[in-house]
Amino acid sequence: MGNYLTVTAAQDAAAGTDNEGAQIPHKTIISGAEALMKSLLAENVDTIFGYPGGAIMPTYDALYDYQDRINHILVRHEQGASHAAEGYARASGRTGVCLVTSGPGATNLVTGIADAIIDCTPMVCIVGQVKSTLLGTDAFQETDVMGVTMPICKWNYQITHPDEVPEIIAKAFFIAGSGKPGPVVIDFTRDAQVAMMTAPFAYKKCEKMLSYRPRLVPKKEQVEKAAELINNAKRPYILFGHGVLISQAQEELKAFVEKTGIPCASTLLGLSAMDVNHPLYVGWLGMHGNYGTNILTDHADVIIAIGMRFDDRVTGDSTKYITQAKIVHIEIDPSEVEKIKKTEAPVIGDAKESLLALMPLVNANNHSVWRNEFRKYESEEHQKVTLRDLDGIGELKMAEVITRLSDKTNGEGCIVADVGQHQMVAARYYRFKNPHSYIASGGLGTMGFALPAAFGAKVGAPHRDVYAVIGDGCFQMTLQELGTIAQNKTPVKIIILNNNFLGMVRQWQQLFFEKRYSFVELQNPNFVMIAKGFGIDGHTCKTREELEESLDKLIDFDGPYLLEVMVEKETNIFPMVPSGASVSEIRLD
Repeated sequence: MGNYLTVTAAQDAAAGTDNEGAQIPHKTIISGAEALMKSLLAENVDTIFGYPGGAIMPTYDALYDYQDRINHILVRHEQGASHAAEGYARASGRTGVCLVTSGPGATNLVTGIADAIIDCTPMVCIVGQVKSTLLGTDAFQETDVMGVTMPICKWNYQITHPDEVPEIIAKAFFIAGSGKPGPVVIDFTRDAQVAMMTAPFAYKKCEKMLSYRPRLVPKKEQVEKAAELINNAKRPYILFGHGVLISQAQEELKAFVEKTGIPCASTLLGLSAMDVNHPLYVGWLGMHGNYGTNILTDHADVIIAIGMRFDDRVTGDSTKYITQAKIVHIEIDPSEVEKIKKTEAPVIGDAKESLLALMPLVNANNHSVWRNEFRKYESEEHQKVTLRDLDGIGELKMAEVITRLSDKTNGEGCIVADVGQHQMVAARYYRFKNPHSYIASGGLGTMGFALPAAFGAKVGAPHRDVYAVIGDGCFQMTLQELGTIAQNKTPVKIIILNNNFLGMVRQWQQLFFEKRYSFVELQNPNFVMIAKGFGIDGHTCKTREELEESLDKLIDFDGPYLLEVMVEKETNIFPMVPSGASVSEIRLD
């Protein structure tokens, strides 16, 4: 460990630690692996999700001496590390960090990296690599990590010399967390981990790069043109997405909506940026979104899109989507503007900064007549869908479970949903009150996301009550992470909505493939017994009469808990815009 000495706060900060005048290990010249530890501390990293192996072992050896300051969480599979880091980032607003070995360790991260890039989640993935002298020789557990990850990350870099570590890690965190956030991959050769730096360690946070300059504050002329369109609109409509949450613009969005009187709707990942009980919030958009929110996009005369990218799950047939309205598109990534829809008034910048710039220029208004048009569709949807979902007839339905969970938690829980019917039911029936309360895999649609992401979310936001809502198919993708939850005694509450089917695929096969149920029925294990095998308590709820008591037990239990709920086997989730159809063709049954 070298000599110890007492350092001042200034010296300590320069060394990249988080102590103040504490006794810390001090070396004039340190290894690349220890330089990584000090760099992470300089970036205020408090948690790493990882799994050790041969090529990253020198770094894990260095981590041994820093475990009192960096909490390393041993996952059961590297994919679990990536999703846990995503959940941590989404719940905390900080950058998630993964640490894995080379070869299969790195490739097991790929799904999470791809998930993070499409959902704009800041993540730094540090991957072990074989010695630089062995690169390209097909050495044991060598994979071309740079080539594999280049298309699915914001930036990647291979460190082959220990002197590179401080500068590259600083750039990695700056790139991952700034502008449009996303994952960064650092490939760290084994010899660079072991070798000693040629100069004393020094760390300087990266705050700008010549080749990477995201625009945060929009241009004045763009804002003025947008304001003119908004002020002259008769039927304006705000569509907001994940970008509002990423930029922490919830209050600015609320103020903008209330001043202009414009009704607003959310994308799937924008859910919880606005209290669902706000009178100008009209619901959510997309394939399984609300009835009026979808149909009335074709009735508006001005669309204000904030931090959303016109994903195909929102637009349906994009050639028929918003053909009548002028579009104001507030977006930090210029490549997203006019990628799908022509934009009359692009506003390139951070959502928060853009709304702040717009506020003085937009007129106070009242669009109550236009807002009332949404209420007509809300009433029809309630009669034809909601009452059917909550009729209390026959087998217990997913909607009943989520509705009662929402009521019992007062809409204040953090819901981490997996992918499928249960995901859409959670989005529809949970009454979100607080920001960052709906975490799901949006763009990639990754089954198995929720269990590790819920664990990461609870680590990132320990003050929140976190509920993982998972289908029986999704659960079996990453159920080994029950071991991570148990070992860390993290009080994640898990709800498995079990219909013994790959439910969403079965729904499509019923509606569009003449009920040819091709390989979608599941023979499931005893989920509760598996959980108890890991040391996590739980039970199964089989009837409507058991639901109240079952949810109370889940909510009140001191520690992690798994509740399996047996639900109606062939539930269909409506509303639904059929794939390739226009939003005007949305179905209620």
